[in-house]
Amino acid sequence: MKLNHINLTVTDVASARAFLETYFGLRPIEGGKGNANFAALCDDGGLVLTLMGAGRSAGVAYPATFHVGFIQESEAHVDALNRRLREDGFDVPPPRRSHAWTFYVSAPGGFTVEVLA
Repeated sequence: MKLNHINLTVTDVASARAFLETYFGLRPIEGGKGNANFAALCDDGGLVLTLMGAGRSAGVAYPATFHVGFIQESEAHVDALNRRLREDGFDVPPPRRSHAWTFYVSAPGGFTVEVLA
């Protein structure tokens, strides 16, 4: 059995969607009609990630340790993505050795992403 669907509630569907498409290669599901309150994205491994809008005023409140992760091919890929995010204005710490070569970034929409190898 494989986990292949996750739904995230976000404050800004368009910004969260653009972030996931730009930095992690997710793409809209073919034929899917996204809107300001919903988007359905997929990857090459069969993951379906949906984004549902909470509304900017409602906010979202994930537990402090909640995150989604994107495993990279190598530590060099982690470093490159970290550099790209910093260059694009995201406040990200440098990668560090923990359970993996990793860093976390606050994504637009109110959730956290871990990048690791």
